[in-house]
Amino acid sequence: MCGIKSFFSDFDEKFRQSVKLGDNSKMMVMGKGNIRLQVGGMTQVITEVYFAPELKNNLLSVGQLQEKGLTILIQKVMCNIYHPRRGLIMQSRMSTNRMFVVLASVMPQVTTCFQTVTEDNSHLWHCRFGHLSFKGLRTLIYKKMVRGLPLLQASSKVCSDCMVGKQHREVIPKMSLWRASQRFQLIHADICGPIKPESHSHKRYLINFIDDYSRKTWVYFLSDKSEAFDVFKKFKELVEKETGNSICCLRTDRGGEFTSLEFNQFCSTNGITRQLTTSYTPQQNGVAERKNRTVMNMVRSMLSGK
Repeated sequence: MCGIKSFFSDFDEKFRQSVKLGDNSKMMVMGKGNIRLQVGGMTQVITEVYFAPELKNNLLSVGQLQEKGLTILIQKVMCNIYHPRRGLIMQSRMSTNRMFVVLASVMPQVTTCFQTVTEDNSHLWHCRFGHLSFKGLRTLIYKKMVRGLPLLQASSKVCSDCMVGKQHREVIPKMSLWRASQRFQLIHADICGPIKPESHSHKRYLINFIDDYSRKTWVYFLSDKSEAFDVFKKFKELVEKETGNSICCLRTDRGGEFTSLEFNQFCSTNGITRQLTTSYTPQQNGVAERKNRTVMNMVRSMLSGK
């Protein structure tokens, strides 16, 4: 069995099979063919080799070699493989992990003068002009900006190199398109940490609550992230009694401390709408992320001053 498709010749892509491994798991075989190897100065053709893309090491079956009429002699630390007419054709010394490794080089596939290749002319010019779009290529043709450029049709082939080289994340606006019109209409929250060294009272995290309307900030210190729910309940009671306004919406990331069952039930019971940002997109909670940086800049500056 082999996991590298380029090694094969006379490859049958329609062949499908599954093989069972030592841990009782199964691996799919996505074709079979022959492989030409150069072993010890002799060319050997291994036939009916299975192609298993998930395979990390190439395997040579002793049982299948015997079925083909070869003789295998394992004596002391050497494994010798004999052909009925050609004699000794392979030899391997046992490695430290008791495996017999056959060192071989893959022979290149032989091509003939009758071999033809159909080339996509549109894709060729697309590559020549640095993967320019076909709309751009048509512009070059119609405005006669390039001499000798043939009339091209849009290729039906999807350029995988363009997908790798040109894709980008959707632009995130620097300014918010919406701003709260009253206090506690939207609260931003985020946890920063763990911070080293921890404080004398063993606090390793800090959590910020920022009012979107006034940008007033409340900072609490936590020993563990799991304390976020209790701190939020204390914060809610404090600000609602102090101002008479109720918290309408809470924006956080998708950290487990904010998405627990009890946190969701509490917000649902108290009529607090949840806004959860997309994973790996801290820009969507930029107000809280920037406040974290502001607070930590203050901390580092004050520690340096002392």
